[in-house]
Amino acid sequence: MQLLLVEDDSAMRTTLQRTLMRRGLNVEVAADGPSALARWLTREPDAVVLDLSLPGLDGLQVLERARAQGLRTPVLVLTARGTVGDRVLGLNAGADDYLAKPFDLDELEARLRALLRRSQDNFSTKSASEAFVMGALRYEKESGALYLSNEIMELTPRELAMMHALLARPGHAVAKERLFSLVFPGEADVQYEAIEVVAYRLRKKLSGTGLQLVTLRGLGYLLKAESAA
Repeated sequence: MQLLLVEDDSAMRTTLQRTLMRRGLNVEVAADGPSALARWLTREPDAVVLDLSLPGLDGLQVLERARAQGLRTPVLVLTARGTVGDRVLGLNAGADDYLAKPFDLDELEARLRALLRRSQDNFSTKSASEAFVMGALRYEKESGALYLSNEIMELTPRELAMMHALLARPGHAVAKERLFSLVFPGEADVQYEAIEVVAYRLRKKLSGTGLQLVTLRGLGYLLKAESAA
């Protein structure tokens, strides 16, 4: 399991990371809201352990923005806030489970693994032909067709190949090298910068649709809903 642990207390963050890694989990950490959201967005984990009391953006804001971006990663809210009202707020914001501090490490691990099993079970029951929706965009996975507000998108073959690559793993940045190999397969005489031309033309066609093609320096390109910015 690839886990993102978001905890601002350095001692607890280090202890949890070391303990969970000894139990066979790969753990990436973040200490504040903005960095947690950025890491979640660019490298979607299998599960997130999210503290509510964070600097920059609190845990609820991080969770709400992640869900608005279309990220469906299972989330376990971990916090010292133990009242029923706080639990309801977390669950309404999109959390899948809730564990109040102090807690038992065995229970934390068991809940994380249960979240992962449920997530995998839900994924396996979905039809391969199910449509993926992001804002006004609908992607028919079986046919590969793309619709904006129920109108077929008019894209060149290369623009369509780029969109398919971006939508293959929603919420993940796709490296320029990967996009180049998919958009220009086997075309050794094409300059590497040509992928930027395709991205520029695609960005223009997405203008005003509520979708945004974002360049992430050093990471590649990411497709997201503008309303989630």
